[in-house]
Amino acid sequence: MEKISPMKRCIAKWTKKDRVGYLFIFPAVLVLFVFTIIPLVISFIISLTNLDIFLAWPQFVGLDNFKRTLGDERVWNAFKNTFYYVVISVPIQLIVALVLAYWLYKPTRFNKMCRSVFYVPVLCSFTAIGILFNLILNSTVGYIPYLISLVYGEPIALLSEVKFAMPIIIFISVWKAFGKTLIILVAGINDIPSTYFEASEIDGATKTQQFFHITLPNLLPTINFTLLTTIIGAFQVFDVVYVTTGGGPLYKTETVVQYIYNRGFSAPYDLGYASAMCIELFFVIAVIILIFKGYMERKIARNM
Repeated sequence: MEKISPMKRCIAKWTKKDRVGYLFIFPAVLVLFVFTIIPLVISFIISLTNLDIFLAWPQFVGLDNFKRTLGDERVWNAFKNTFYYVVISVPIQLIVALVLAYWLYKPTRFNKMCRSVFYVPVLCSFTAIGILFNLILNSTVGYIPYLISLVYGEPIALLSEVKFAMPIIIFISVWKAFGKTLIILVAGINDIPSTYFEASEIDGATKTQQFFHITLPNLLPTINFTLLTTIIGAFQVFDVVYVTTGGGPLYKTETVVQYIYNRGFSAPYDLGYASAMCIELFFVIAVIILIFKGYMERKIARNM
C-alpha cells in the first residue's frame, strides 16, 4: 500500500470551499503584511542603528537607543500623558456611547436621525476638527473665550492652560469618536433576542433591571471588541494633539506618538531613537491588550 505524504494529504483536504475562503482573505492579508508586518520589522531594524532622516550611512548601535529612552524624562512624561489620555477618554467614550445606544437602539425615524447626526464627526478628518476647535478656543478670535471674558472680564487661553489643555483634547476626541462606538453597540443590542426582554417584562422587570441583567451581559462581546479597538487607537493619539496644542503647554499634552514624531522628523532627526520608542509603544499596547483580552474573555465565559 502506497504511503501518502503529509503534503499530499493537506492538498487532498483543501477543498474548493477552502480555496474560495483563502482567496477572499488574501487581499486583507496582503495589506496587513505590506503595511503592518514589513514596516514593523523595518522599524525594529532601524531602532538598532543611529539612522537619521537623511539616511546617511547608519551605524549599528545595538540596544543603545532603548537604553537612552529609559533615561529620557520626556519619554516617561509622554507615556504618562498617553496613559492619562487612555484611562480617561476610553471609559467616557464607552459610557456615553452605551447610554445613547440603549436610548436609540429602536428603529424609529427619530432614533435613526440621531444616530446619523452622532456619526457625522466620525466621518470628518481629525485634523479638520482640531483646527475647528483651535479657532473656537482661540483667546483672540474664539467664541468660547469671548463668553468667558463676559463673566471674568478677560478671555482665557484654554489650550495654553496646563489644567485645561488635556481635558479639552479628551473632550474633542470623545466627541469625534463616540459615534462609531454608538453604532457598533446599537447593532449589538439589536442582536439580542427580543424574547429575553418580553419574558422579563412578564416577570415585572423594570427598564433598569433589563439593562443590567439582560442588555449588559449579552452585550459583553461587543463591548469587548469596542474597548480593544478604542484602547489601541487611544494609545496612538497624535493628530488632535499636533493641531491643537503641539504637545504644550510645558509638554503636558505631549503623547508618545507626538514625541516620536518630534524626534524623528524635526531636529535632531533621529529616526533610530524614534523607532526604538515605536517598538516600546508596540509592546506596551500588546501587553495591555493581551491582559485585557484575557480578562474580558473570562468574564464573557462566566456569563455564557
